[in-house]
Amino acid sequence: MKIAFVATYPPRECGIGTFTQSLANALKNKDDDENEIIVIAMHDNQEKYAFPPEVKLTIHQERQTDYLKAADFINRSGAEVCILEHEFGIFGGQSGVYILPLLHRLQIPLISTLHTILETPSYTEKAILKQICKMSDKLVVMSYKAIQFLKNIYDVPSEKIARIEHGVPNIHFNKEKSRAELKFSDKKLLLTFGFVGRNKGIETVIKALPKIIEKHPEVFYVVLGKTHPNVLRSEGEEYRNYLQVLIKTLKLGDHVLLLNEFIEERELFKYLAASDIYITPYVNEAQITSGTLTYAMGSGCVVVSTPYWHAAELLTENKGCLFDFRDENALAKILNKLLDKPEMMKTIQKNAEEYGQDIIWPKIGQRYFELAEHLVSEPAKPEPKKEMDIDLLLLPPFSLAHIKRMTDDTGIIQHAKFGIPNLKEGYCLDDNSRALLMVCMTYKQKKSEIALELMPIYLSYIHYMQNKDGTFRNFLSFNRNFLDEVGSEDSFGRTIWVLGYLMGHAPNDAYYQTAKLVFFDASPNFEKMKSIRGIANTMIGICYYLKTNPDDGGMKMCLLRMTDILVVHFEQNQSKNWNWFESLLAYDNGILPLALLHASQVLENKKAKDVAFEAMRFLTTHTLKDGYLSVIGNRQWFVKDKERSIYAQQPIDAMAMVLMYHQAFVLTGQREYLDKLFTSFMWFLGENDLRMNLYDFETKGCCDGFEDYGVNRNQGAESSLAYLISHLTVLQAYEESYHFRELSDLSNSTNHTPKHSGLEVAK
Repeated sequence: MKIAFVATYPPRECGIGTFTQSLANALKNKDDDENEIIVIAMHDNQEKYAFPPEVKLTIHQERQTDYLKAADFINRSGAEVCILEHEFGIFGGQSGVYILPLLHRLQIPLISTLHTILETPSYTEKAILKQICKMSDKLVVMSYKAIQFLKNIYDVPSEKIARIEHGVPNIHFNKEKSRAELKFSDKKLLLTFGFVGRNKGIETVIKALPKIIEKHPEVFYVVLGKTHPNVLRSEGEEYRNYLQVLIKTLKLGDHVLLLNEFIEERELFKYLAASDIYITPYVNEAQITSGTLTYAMGSGCVVVSTPYWHAAELLTENKGCLFDFRDENALAKILNKLLDKPEMMKTIQKNAEEYGQDIIWPKIGQRYFELAEHLVSEPAKPEPKKEMDIDLLLLPPFSLAHIKRMTDDTGIIQHAKFGIPNLKEGYCLDDNSRALLMVCMTYKQKKSEIALELMPIYLSYIHYMQNKDGTFRNFLSFNRNFLDEVGSEDSFGRTIWVLGYLMGHAPNDAYYQTAKLVFFDASPNFEKMKSIRGIANTMIGICYYLKTNPDDGGMKMCLLRMTDILVVHFEQNQSKNWNWFESLLAYDNGILPLALLHASQVLENKKAKDVAFEAMRFLTTHTLKDGYLSVIGNRQWFVKDKERSIYAQQPIDAMAMVLMYHQAFVLTGQREYLDKLFTSFMWFLGENDLRMNLYDFETKGCCDGFEDYGVNRNQGAESSLAYLISHLTVLQAYEESYHFRELSDLSNSTNHTPKHSGLEVAK
């Protein structure tokens, strides 16, 4: 079997790397099978590593494209299964988010070994780990506590989880020879090893030593390990210096040695063989796995530890001793008791040795191999038959909770800090227009009283912001001071859009009359517009107006002239392999074809329809080619003949795609557009380049998009409204799909009705 690993790897000094190499060797050296191992190693850009031959590719931690290349490499390598060694800190982006696109693109079974599972993760950490769990075929953890966390916190089904303990090398040294070689023959040796940092609690042991040395002056404590690289970068040697000062203050210079080394494995086991007692004095319980603890037990050490999760689980049945966090007095008492009673130590040592023989790497490798073999031999599951293009079970419950939180008696607040309104930024016309559109749609579909209560707030804001010449201001401070004279054409167009929609779906005459007044006061400015997105938004508003007022010839001519402007833009910029309105794909792109789709419906204009569908196909090619929506990033956009930008992707672009495909379905009845509509909507729910949810299930808001570092957790009005409008469009499309299906069934039944059945069906 050919197995691919994605992990850190020696000579990079990292516990995960050592674990990966040991597991890879155990799999490779199985007696009854010949397994080929390939490693995709994580590179932290700190050094140039001389990786061994099994490392076939490296991923620079913060280079996003490397992850995508790695996925392609694994898929083409002939590997039958991939094993991910996951730890948040070894992958790039916020909380290691860059690993998700790689996993999503894998075409072979995935086993993920989870080295850290947090009980109280941040929003991002939880979202990332849930995605990893979702994309993995099997999850390997090393403790029962980890299983409990996965089930209760991350909603992982039991059948997906396998418990396989941390392996230990089958290396053994003679105790007395090792002590003599290391010059500890006349000492009682206490040992701690591993990367050094404040969470290791080494000062607890040092503070306990005076009481121990008082009874056992031959005691000597060795701390074997370098300062953790992350600690070194952020704090330097501050912690190690503190320990040195503490040793000097307590006059323990002849009893403590801090060895600032990352030693190779055989040398480490020589120290373990020489030691009398191994100590892990970690300062809090939140450690789900400890490789150092497992190594010590596997080599038959007497272990004394604080009761962090893994230690509390392993050191049962007299396999070791526990003392409370930061309690040097309790530690001194336990160590003195053990040193006083050699027979007690021998019993603990024997129990630890027996446990250690069950977790040597060859046995652990066999368990991983059996897991991989099962996945590879399992017949591929047939693709489920697709009954509907839209799966409503995937939608969160519709909620206006965040919108209510963002709205006061003036309007909807423009920005938020996470899920909390940021009053410093005030209000804008853009968002209040979007908010009015959303509550109009909500009331139309759901008859929501909350939506009806919010409607006059947003409409009155629009009215307040209109100038005497019919244009609109955009920005208003929290204390209701105007911040501009005339807003953007985009904000003007979006306002006309919602006014047109409201006139067609007003809950009572007061709303209709107000919308009509503001709309027609603004209408002298329609044909003065220059921005094609401002024009497109305005066209959509005019179309909604004309659908309920088809006899308004003047407004119809205005729409025709604006339609011609978009068509001309398309024709002037169109070239081979570039069918678009500009020489770049920028922001809110779907609005341009959407406007022409609406116009072609109202005007019955074939030219507008042809251009709309041609532009839509072009946009689809560049944003929907991998089975999910990849919005054009707003950082540099996509300039013709250059590389497209991935970041920063924003929710209004996803909303525009949802609306565009919905209108295409309305015009054609073709179900492929429903599928594309729903695929675009799922961008909000994790089907995107980062595989991360933008919708926040706790606040009921939507994050502002994602950057190269991960999700922008602020949940402003624009993003949350974009999500809700998209959600409502999905619900509307779902209902319409049944209508189209019923018409189709009706047509078919009519075509097959016997001539003399007595049934008459109107087509």
